[in-house]
Amino acid sequence: MQQSTSAIPDFYYALFAFYEPALTILGFIGAVHDPETTHNTQAPWPADNPPPATLPKASIVTVIQLAHVCALMGVVNFFVLTAARKHLSTQLAIQEKIIFALMTPLLMGDCMHLFVTLWALGDERWDLSQWSPMLWTTIVLGFSLMIPRIMWHLGIWRYVDTRDRQLEVTTDEKK
Repeated sequence: MQQSTSAIPDFYYALFAFYEPALTILGFIGAVHDPETTHNTQAPWPADNPPPATLPKASIVTVIQLAHVCALMGVVNFFVLTAARKHLSTQLAIQEKIIFALMTPLLMGDCMHLFVTLWALGDERWDLSQWSPMLWTTIVLGFSLMIPRIMWHLGIWRYVDTRDRQLEVTTDEKK
């Protein structure tokens, strides 16, 4: 018997159901533990205008709320991907549509996150030598999720119903 294929094979499942939630949860924990450092290391500060010694309460709340939303998205990934793999394993076309409904806004979010981060940096966006370690981490980890999401959308290393259903029918007919 041939092994079942999936619209979310192990590579993508590990990446989006474990790696991404782990990143987002760790980011949330870091923000809760030290919201001031989280805030102050997001972008370079001008030499003549260092970050504030203490953040206003509104800034602390905003940093923690944003980190919470990121963690929530990571947890949603885990539950949706796990449910789709478990309950739709024999209905690949439906599985693919459900995963598409999750991956599409996440890919749009990846692109917008990169865009707004660079946009918000203003004229300093291409002065890479001034980027903080947190900014580098944000960009690199963002690409580590965006590129595989693009690969998923391109049908690389996964079941694509419009392409692979015909192969399954042809293979079954030969048996």
